[in-house]
Amino acid sequence: MPDRSTFSTNGHSSNGHSTNGHASAGHAIDVGRPYTSDDVTRLRGSVPIEYTLARRGAERLRELLAQDEPVAALGCLTGGQAVEAVKAGLKAIYLSGWQVAADANSAGQTYPDQSLYPYDSVPKVVERINNAFQRADQIDSVEGRGGQHEWFAPIVADMEAGFGGPLNVFELTKAMIAAGAAGVHLEDQLASEKKCGHLGGKVLIPTSQAIRNLIAARLAMDVCDVPTVLVARTDADAANLLLSDVDERDQPFLTGERTPEGFFRVKPGIDQAIARGLAYAPYCDLIWCETSHPSLDEAKQFADAIHAQFPGKMLAYNCSPSFNWKLKIDDDTIAQFRTKLFEYGYRFQFITLAGWHALNHSMFELAYDYARRGMPAYAEFQQREFASEPRGYTATRHQREVGTGYFDEVAKIVGGGSSSTTALTGSTEEAQFTTPTSGAPTTPTSGMPTGTPIHRTITEELVVTPPQMPVPAA
Repeated sequence: MPDRSTFSTNGHSSNGHSTNGHASAGHAIDVGRPYTSDDVTRLRGSVPIEYTLARRGAERLRELLAQDEPVAALGCLTGGQAVEAVKAGLKAIYLSGWQVAADANSAGQTYPDQSLYPYDSVPKVVERINNAFQRADQIDSVEGRGGQHEWFAPIVADMEAGFGGPLNVFELTKAMIAAGAAGVHLEDQLASEKKCGHLGGKVLIPTSQAIRNLIAARLAMDVCDVPTVLVARTDADAANLLLSDVDERDQPFLTGERTPEGFFRVKPGIDQAIARGLAYAPYCDLIWCETSHPSLDEAKQFADAIHAQFPGKMLAYNCSPSFNWKLKIDDDTIAQFRTKLFEYGYRFQFITLAGWHALNHSMFELAYDYARRGMPAYAEFQQREFASEPRGYTATRHQREVGTGYFDEVAKIVGGGSSSTTALTGSTEEAQFTTPTSGAPTTPTSGMPTGTPIHRTITEELVVTPPQMPVPAA
């Protein structure tokens, strides 16, 4: 048997927990690696390549997963959405292949979630989100708040079914790491027939083939020397087709029927999903069972079965927009859903398509109102932006938000400390959206002259103290 090395170079060879998902990382269970450290060294080459954002994100994600609260994330499909999610208090970002297929792929097409988009699309969106985080961090720096906010939230990205076999998985994982992903997930569907987990027609690959894909992903992480978090997803709860009956672990679920395409029919359900989860557990950090409806009972059944053999194995749960939440469960259950899932060991909980639905519905509402009422619709929308500023929203000043002030600082430095062509000076944003406070304190800022006034937003000007009414004489 080959040496199942713990590969101390990447610092993490565990699922992170030893009981029901709440113990410290120091009592971890080793992740199976059927290759040696010498194998990894040979594949690395002679020049070490640093993947700063991926390493930093992965280490941060592992820290978050070890805390006594779930890591909650929303699916984002633009850099701006990810920045707003972090501003609002989320500590991680999910990047959905469904959303990339629909509206963020490098082909510029609108696709269903069937792996139709180019292979490099998700890594490019990972890079785009990290670039947005970098700009937000740079803006903070030139405005004198450098290091006060953690912008680089770890990104967990969708690798779908790997877009092929183990070699494709290996290369795609490396591309995700190069783009700065902190974690990735890989599902057990046939790549050439891949479907959204909430569509029909899903074809499972044999369990052994899915394990080879997980090994390929882990090998790529070790070769890159980054502790990327690996999530194994199974679609076996709903999938009723199987590519091949070669694996004995899949045979109890065979029905004996074949399809015209040659696929084997299998019995979908939680038992098939549990069998897959148990098989994948040694090769991943978290297990995700894709489900067709929100059910705490089913979630607990899956968790209990996994933890009976793999105590403390971390789990992930998709709180999907494909569920009609209020149709399926009551308000009290919805209110306790996150807490209960965490009790069962679901440490990463996310809403896959949140960004797509938020983007579309917010634009529809504004457009509907604007079409009927004209400018009052937008003016009132703008006031809602102002009203969000005390909670941390800053995009009302859109010129500042995208870095105009940052590049003004570049222009000043290049010009020896001054420039007559800076963009914010003389802008409508300066005139209408910021007002120098009378007697405002001053603060040194990086790259800015001492004495620059701190500006307040127009919302502060809108706060009016009501006049004091005279007290009637007795």
